Order: sequence, then structure tokens, then C-alpha cells
Amino acid sequence: MIFEQLFDTKSSTYTYILSSGKGREALIIDPVLEHTDQYINLLNKLELKLVKVIDTHIHADHITGLNELSKRTSCTKIMGDNSKSEVVDLRVKEDENVKIDNINLKVMYTPGHTDCSYSYLMNDRVFTGDTLLINGTGRTDFQNGNSRQQYDSIFNKLLKLPENTMVFPAHDYNGKKHSTIGSERKNNPRLQVNSVDQYVEIMNNLKLANPKMMDVAVPANLKGLTLNQVKA
Repeated sequence: MIFEQLFDTKSSTYTYILSSGKGREALIIDPVLEHTDQYINLLNKLELKLVKVIDTHIHADHITGLNELSKRTSCTKIMGDNSKSEVVDLRVKEDENVKIDNINLKVMYTPGHTDCSYSYLMNDRVFTGDTLLINGTGRTDFQNGNSRQQYDSIFNKLLKLPENTMVFPAHDYNGKKHSTIGSERKNNPRLQVNSVDQYVEIMNNLKLANPKMMDVAVPANLKGLTLNQVKA
């Protein structure tokens, strides 16, 4: 299997390229627009055909490469069925599967960070978007975020996965590349709570500044703008 984890230093975003092997079909999760050429070059180097691209949610800190990749490769643009994106080709629901060759991603609806947040489970690993981060969780104070929903998504869905399931989030701000469900359950400071009310209290008192690109990124991602449109 080909598994590439790429990092955008500007937004601390992780992008994932998946394929069952060289010369086969490929899938990308959470691409960043500015790195489209890098993705295309890597796909060509590995002789991969990009057939599907997924955004785990509408991002507020960077402009997605979803639409630009589709323009260049004719790949299918995928998001969860609660996404308000105007350019998605395929909307997936809880427990549905996204497949390419021998790779299968099970869809998990994990709202809370946003109301369109989805995670994707692939055998021994789960791509958690901004729902469950490494030693953290995604903020819940905009884009119809909801701390109670996020608690449910994390404690009643993600943390129910086997302890050795690897966690690959959409962001990390401290240089960590992955974790495990067991490690997050035991060590994530935001998850050491005894009730949903305690979790809500933590999330309500984060006092975080809005992402710098939020006013540009959210409208652009809803409309699916390409590189030339953003530069214009």
C-alpha cells in the first residue's frame, strides 16, 4: 500500500494520499490548494491515477485543493451529506463506504467541530479531520460547531474503536504525525472528563482567535474556487 502524509506549514494541515500500489488508483484526503502541483507531481512519480478526493469538512484555515484537483484529473469530489459545499460530486452518509481498488474507507459522521465533520475509518487507522486531534480536539465555536455533539462523536464513536487504531488528524501544531485511540483516551487532556458538561465547559473557555484565513477560506471552500479564481 502507498500511504503518503504531506504537511502544509502555513495552516499545519495534513494531507493524505492513499493507493493500493504503484500504477493503481489513488485517493487524497484534505488537500491544500497551494500544494496542488506537489500532489500532481507525486501522483505522476508513483504512476497513480487520482480518482477520488475527500474533504473531511469545510475548512476555515486554508482553501481546499478539492476543486482544482478535480479540474486537472477529473477525480470525484466527495464530502459528507451534511456539507454545504456547492461543488461536491458525491455526498456520503454514516456507515457508507468510499472505495478504490483494494482500499475501503468507512464513513463516520462526527459532528461538533463543524456540522459537516466526518471521519473515515480504514482498517487499522482513522482519519479524524478536526474532530479528534493529537492531545486535543477541534474547536467548536463557529460553523455550527457544537461541544455536546463533539463529545458524542468522540466518546461514543471514535473512542469505541480498538485501542491500537492509529489516529491521523487533519492538523497538528506540534510536529506529531499520528497517535492511537488508546493513547488519546489515556493522555489527551481534553478527554480526561467525567461528563459531557465538563467537556462543554472546557471547550467554552478556550478563548481562541479566529483562523486568519477564515473570512476567505470558508466562502471559497463553499464555492469550490480554483487557484486562478482565488488569485483574481
